[in-house]
Amino acid sequence: MTITFPKDIISKVLSPAVNLWLHSQLDQVQQLQVEITGANRQIISGYIPFVSLSCSHPVYQGIHLARVAIQGENIKINLGQVIKGQPLRLSEPILVTGEISLEESQLNLSLASPLLSGALTDLLRDFLSGTSLENYQIRWVNLEIKPDKLIMSGIANNDQTITLRTGLSLASPRKLLFHPLQIETATDHVSLSKYEVDLGSQVQLESLILTEGKINCSGKARITSD
Repeated sequence: MTITFPKDIISKVLSPAVNLWLHSQLDQVQQLQVEITGANRQIISGYIPFVSLSCSHPVYQGIHLARVAIQGENIKINLGQVIKGQPLRLSEPILVTGEISLEESQLNLSLASPLLSGALTDLLRDFLSGTSLENYQIRWVNLEIKPDKLIMSGIANNDQTITLRTGLSLASPRKLLFHPLQIETATDHVSLSKYEVDLGSQVQLESLILTEGKINCSGKARITSD
């Protein structure tokens, strides 16, 4: 069987396929822009020299972001299958570079997300291991971003208010450093000198900056198909 490719394969096939794939991964997204660079003969072979995308207010599994901008190079995809109507997939892992902005108001909307609330619960369990607060179950209700720290407030299972204050920076390209770290209730106060979270070998952060009401980070990540 012979597959006939459109003359302008980028605009007629690839860009719509990329847009469809991105929308399938996100709960919602605004101002999505995708730029694909390459000659038709390269694209036809399933090779994309360069892709950049940017969007505002994307929501992924209930987590609200302010802005995302990423770029990737030397990408190989299953174009033959895309032409037949199958979903876009990466043939090989790719390394992307990008920037992400998170705003305080949107992170507060994200506190109800099972993905974020579960991560915070797991993180707090590790924080409090071996302390008088280790059996607390927390429902987070507010998050503040300051230039030098994060402040999170929640309600514990005994109806006490609990407040977590921590600095946030990079310990290494793949590790987040929480320092200093303080957790308070009406009856308890726990201080930890530092706590590190390993994001894994797929992530290489280059910067993490806290300003009033916002977190900006940039770096690289290795992306694979599901």
